[in-house]
Amino acid sequence: MSETLSDRPVVLVHGLGGSAATTWRQNGWLDLIADAGRPALGIDLLGHGTSPKPHDPERYRDMHRHVLDQMPAGPVDAIGFSLGSRILLECAIVAPERFSRLVLTGVGTNLFEARSEHHTKIADAIAGKADPTDPFSRYFTDLANDPEGDPEALRAMLKSPMEKLTPARLAPVTMPVLVLLGDDDFAGPADPLVDALADAQFTELKRCDHFATPRSMQCLEEALAFVDAAPF
Repeated sequence: MSETLSDRPVVLVHGLGGSAATTWRQNGWLDLIADAGRPALGIDLLGHGTSPKPHDPERYRDMHRHVLDQMPAGPVDAIGFSLGSRILLECAIVAPERFSRLVLTGVGTNLFEARSEHHTKIADAIAGKADPTDPFSRYFTDLANDPEGDPEALRAMLKSPMEKLTPARLAPVTMPVLVLLGDDDFAGPADPLVDALADAQFTELKRCDHFATPRSMQCLEEALAFVDAAPF
């Protein structure tokens, strides 16, 4: 029996320090997708949420494999935020046949650049050494202090470098992609990412910074419409 659109799952992958529950469930994404009659699956990245939380940096070298292992066998539509978008791209590079459409939120030119100041701030926040007056640092401090989190696992993940992402490596990602990025998001601009993808379009999220992205109604509406999972 051939698959219909209503059968195709929508997979959602959160960002650094988050979880499927805090990023997608609490902000209504999973319920809205279910209301549209589509199966919704929020996957917790390794070191996050309900997933294993190893303290060995080597275990995080291929984080995308953990996501692929949790995904249904057939093609899916997938939505990622920040690190989740990065991991979904790695999944689509090695297994493009597993994806029908992709929505990438909270990422742009940052995927191709080494931004050591952000990495340092995140590491300091997780270690409890952040500047409390800096909103960026305070965000990751709060995530690290989540009772269900594991700061040591997050530190191990940060010590495990991912393979550099380049336009050449993105060549297998030929499925339709929607890039959503806030007009006040430090990850931008989006153009280098959009230009590197074979079939991508971009929508700017108005009055939206990086951390507000999963809560943005514009983001939610644009993303769900793109994957035909909007109940409205």
